[in-house]
Amino acid sequence: MSTSRRPSKDVIQMDSFNASPVSSIRKGNSGFRNNSSTSNKSDDSTIYNRQEQQGGGSKYLHDDSDLSNDANGQVGKGLQRNLEARHLTMISLGGTIGTGLFLASGSSIATAGPGFSQVAYSLIGSMVYCFMSSLGEMTTYLPITGSINAYGTRFFDPALGFMLGWVYWFSWSVTLATELVASSLIISYWVPTETCPGWVWAMVFIVVLTSLNLTSVKAYGETEYWLSLIKVLAVFVFVIVGFLYIGGAIGTQAPGELKPGPEIFNLDPFHGGFSALFSIFLNAGFSFQGAELVGIAAGETKNPRKNVPRAIRQVFWRILMFYVLTILIIGMTIPYNDPELANTDGSIESSPFTRVFLRAGITIGGDIMNAVILVAVLSAGNSGLYASSRALHTLSQEGNAPKFFGYVNQYGVPVYCVAATALVGCLAFIVSLPQIGQGQAYDWLLALASTTGFIAWLGIAFSHIRFRMAYKAQGRSLDDLPFVSKLYPFGPIYTIVICMIILLGQGYTAFAPFSIKMFLSAYVTLPFIAILYFGNKFWCKTKILRLVDVDLDTGRSFVEYDDEDAADGEKENWWKRFVNFLF
Repeated sequence: MSTSRRPSKDVIQMDSFNASPVSSIRKGNSGFRNNSSTSNKSDDSTIYNRQEQQGGGSKYLHDDSDLSNDANGQVGKGLQRNLEARHLTMISLGGTIGTGLFLASGSSIATAGPGFSQVAYSLIGSMVYCFMSSLGEMTTYLPITGSINAYGTRFFDPALGFMLGWVYWFSWSVTLATELVASSLIISYWVPTETCPGWVWAMVFIVVLTSLNLTSVKAYGETEYWLSLIKVLAVFVFVIVGFLYIGGAIGTQAPGELKPGPEIFNLDPFHGGFSALFSIFLNAGFSFQGAELVGIAAGETKNPRKNVPRAIRQVFWRILMFYVLTILIIGMTIPYNDPELANTDGSIESSPFTRVFLRAGITIGGDIMNAVILVAVLSAGNSGLYASSRALHTLSQEGNAPKFFGYVNQYGVPVYCVAATALVGCLAFIVSLPQIGQGQAYDWLLALASTTGFIAWLGIAFSHIRFRMAYKAQGRSLDDLPFVSKLYPFGPIYTIVICMIILLGQGYTAFAPFSIKMFLSAYVTLPFIAILYFGNKFWCKTKILRLVDVDLDTGRSFVEYDDEDAADGEKENWWKRFVNFLF
């Protein structure tokens, strides 16, 4: 379990100073000054600039000096902290509750039975909690935008940050194209392609999503909040309807059908043996991807020391509840051997959610779930465009991408990064069209992007280990951390082991019998990762940082509280606390 630490009542404010190179940081020298006379509770932070010289080339650590806001959150010269706690929570939920839950959960039960499905999703959920706890510790101490690659650069080797940044950007860019394809298919449920081609709807959606992301980070956060809220409410309704149907309060049972509940669940709960469990274990991992968006958004969040831990603590159990309860209900209402449960064609008619609604007597279940899945697709595309644009912005700030990508307009939006990501997403979508090579090139792009989420999780876990080692080597106390991961070192080690098993074992079906196409599809990402890391290391002559040289100061943010904050929380009405608990 993780805990957040409340700083002392005395307010600490950091003055700007001319930061020395990273190599000048030594054990016991934090470079901070106490100046309580200039403190301001409404000010999130005053942050440093630092320049690092490596291998004769100029490498810049991520510069978040433009994130120091006044009380109104307006700076006009860089990214702005305008995301609130509720935005941050829903951003993480929006990246993980999607088509993987609404459609793929049924195929998992059909493959391995409801018992093994519970095991697989619970194991992956525990791993998600571990790396989220690691991410929470780092992001509350250093709440910087694009933290996934920034931490790799900061705590280990600039080449690692280079690799993680480009891999993460590519993954979400191609994912954006995937969501465009899905949106066009979903719309065809109501509007046949003969009436309006699917690519027209895809273009409409990419224009809408791009416009939202170009407006301001607050517009993105507000949109994501409501889209994710619709998905969360849909899951809550499904859970309630499912339990009412299992209890016999609603719905009718056809003659000869098994009674919903243990009778259906116990048909063959552990179907298919270990190989089936392992196959859905991989699928469950992909379903949870997107939880790390909390770290990406932390650099643009108000009061990150308070809001990031709150979002991380709340998000995990909600996601775990959604997946575990959902799979339990599906496994107790639809037999695992139901031919439509596998959903091999991905059609909405065979969605397990839709079938449970229909069994419960809700005849418009298909239309409802189609609308919810469309919302899920748009939410994932919205989050993907945001995450990839911030990763590209961070790469530019570090000197690993063209300098013009570092430009931020007066509304705090890296416009060129958003435009470049949207363009790549459009190109990948065009490649996916049947008229362009039957979509084969797109299939390879999707194979390249499919495993990169696990690479990002590996990067988080490894960066956390390096962060703690450097923190200890420089003589700093854990009592000074605003949020401490109590799972260290088990948490990051467990995350690394599970991710490595998934990355190396995902193509096991290609070996019996051996299939070169399936083998390349499963493992084509790994050589590209090696090329990115070692290529940058050779070209830029980067070096693995010594622990005493790791920069633990640049971008550090102090957000101090006093007893008034606690008093404000105690004054909240019970219904407000209940709403905050749920959403």
